[in-house]
Amino acid sequence: MSELIQSSQEDAVRVRYAKAAQAREQSLCCPVDYDKRFLEAIPGEVIERDYGCGDPSRYLKTGETVLDLGSGTGKICFIASQVVGPKGRVIGVDMTDDMLEVARRNAPVVAENVGYSNVEFRKGRIQDLKLDLEALDETLEGNPVGDANGFLSLEARVESLRAEKPMIEDASIDAIVSNCVLNLVDADKKRLMFAELHRVLKNGGRAIISDIVSDQPVSDEMMKDPELWSGCLSGAMTETEFLEAFEEAGFHGIHYRKFDIQPWRVIEGIVFRSVTIEAFKNVLEPSSDLDQTVIYNGPFKRVEDDDGRLLERGKRYVVSDRVFESYQRNPYAESFTHIESKVTEYRAISSNGDSCCSDEGSCC
Repeated sequence: MSELIQSSQEDAVRVRYAKAAQAREQSLCCPVDYDKRFLEAIPGEVIERDYGCGDPSRYLKTGETVLDLGSGTGKICFIASQVVGPKGRVIGVDMTDDMLEVARRNAPVVAENVGYSNVEFRKGRIQDLKLDLEALDETLEGNPVGDANGFLSLEARVESLRAEKPMIEDASIDAIVSNCVLNLVDADKKRLMFAELHRVLKNGGRAIISDIVSDQPVSDEMMKDPELWSGCLSGAMTETEFLEAFEEAGFHGIHYRKFDIQPWRVIEGIVFRSVTIEAFKNVLEPSSDLDQTVIYNGPFKRVEDDDGRLLERGKRYVVSDRVFESYQRNPYAESFTHIESKVTEYRAISSNGDSCCSDEGSCC
């Protein structure tokens, strides 16, 4: 039964957004203030038929390789292309043919207006960024599925495509953006989706996600409603679940960039609002060399970092080079004083927050 629900949910999203690519649907939009400088280069058709609840592109940097999940008609991609500049690159991924058609048709227009071309669009599902659906279409054209054996062969071909020609390669992206799309993914596929975000990011890269969250769990009846699901409502995670999903996928430095106080919708007493979260991929290789010193600046008396280290305000801690480097990057940099001293007389800390120096003075 759950598979049938998932199928109907994805079909509802595909059908509704195919129609929304042809004519604007006001109910899919949250009010968003975009930088008008970037909108001038984008055709009105793209702007009118793009739907979102935030602007993650405002947090991008020059020269970055950016992946937009659920890129729709391409508005965020075309804004991002101007932010990252000619040395940057933008990849949009969407599963809806009608949305992709609008985006691809307008890409040369935007390129001419800005003076360079750095945007491309690919067909795929954001919970499975290895599978290029257009490559799969080509495979099916030459080898149609007509029976059970054909189906089993197709499964093998799909796995071969994922392994040999992934749509988005491992550790290839500086920044992921998404605008009101993650909530549209089936509930039991969301864990895979967050894992995919982590997989494709370079170490030190980040995800900047604008989406709709709820203040309490959505009922099963609401989740079965295709109108509410495709309308970015009943697929919303709770505020807590959204943060925890990034944490469980291995992200660090998770924080709100924007949290709308005013609700977007209230349905059956459940408050839905837009948020923008930034989360970093920060994979540190194990190290026993504790030879750098940091001081936690405050303002809190005591904090715990994402690896379980307890840090008290104003105290010195000896950490490894890799941890030292991670604390020098965003979003931690302003929270620490970094003393590149190679000294070990200060108290070292382990991942559980305890001192790991013995009475004889040796440190782990």
